[in-house]
Amino acid sequence: MAAVRESRRRSRPTVARGSTRPTSRDVAQAAGVSQAAVSLVLGDKWRGRVAEATAERVREAARDLGYRPNLAARNLRLGRTRTVLLVVPALTTEFFAGVYTGAARVAAEHGFGVVLYPSPEGIGPARDPFASAQAALDGVIASSMAADALTAIRGEALPLVMLDSDPTGSLGAATVNLDIADGVRQAAEHLLSLGHRRFLHLAADVPSWTFDVRARELAARLSEVAGTSIRTARSPISIKGAVAAAEAGLSAPGVRPTAVICDDDQLAAGTYKAARRLGLRIPDDLSVTGVDDLALATAMDPELTTVRLNAELFGERGMGALLAVLEGRAPEEGDIPVQLVLRGSTAGPS
Repeated sequence: MAAVRESRRRSRPTVARGSTRPTSRDVAQAAGVSQAAVSLVLGDKWRGRVAEATAERVREAARDLGYRPNLAARNLRLGRTRTVLLVVPALTTEFFAGVYTGAARVAAEHGFGVVLYPSPEGIGPARDPFASAQAALDGVIASSMAADALTAIRGEALPLVMLDSDPTGSLGAATVNLDIADGVRQAAEHLLSLGHRRFLHLAADVPSWTFDVRARELAARLSEVAGTSIRTARSPISIKGAVAAAEAGLSAPGVRPTAVICDDDQLAAGTYKAARRLGLRIPDDLSVTGVDDLALATAMDPELTTVRLNAELFGERGMGALLAVLEGRAPEEGDIPVQLVLRGSTAGPS
């Protein structure tokens, strides 16, 4: 065997003089096969059409020559750009950065690139960032946005995968969601088990399906327990906005809530500041929970009890769903599980 390998090294195929890079014709000549066979093997479509030994000979010739497929030419033949647009409403937290990281990782494994596009209009109608997105892209992934906000980008032609979106009647070819309803239930169950009955819901003032789900699930779970009450204060997703909203919610007439359930970790951070202004201690006087498990959650004192959302897995599943759509396969089904992470911001009511 060693002698065979040595013989092959000595007779290693070469590229014709003057060529700038090896071609499939060079590979075919070195392997003693047709160019069609080379195309089948290197396109991973050889099974049942080319003998395994022949396929290995083609791969070895390609390795010896340093051959790389001409992706630009292949994409032109297939009418593909191998580029995907990931549209997000903002880059105000690392959550969407995590979504991008996960999507880009899966895309790279399949020879695709991902362009990250924070929409200038937030969750509103997104502008086309290209002269013609339909000519520049193979598909669109949109996180936490309504499908009809993407009309200018995708028209009626580009495949669309929606993340964090209502799966009922979705205009997307596929929808991938985190099990956010279960996350809200976990947070509510935890606070109820500690003995809390008076709640403030610090709700994100954003017209989005995911925040509608949080409000609905929270109200439904608390209504099942006798003696509970809930008031709602709305805030933009910012610490500054949350300070004012939480302070107003905690100071409203009536008996003060003993627990605040926040739609987002930034809202929880604002609640911490509001509590200090009101002379309330966390968790002695007030328990607080968030959603996301951002780096911010462990920078607070005490550290925040929050629902962990796996942003990178979210992006991976989204890109996987788009690849399935492009290849005519059924995307993976089922919501992505979430987990309540218990830290120091929750305790029984005093």
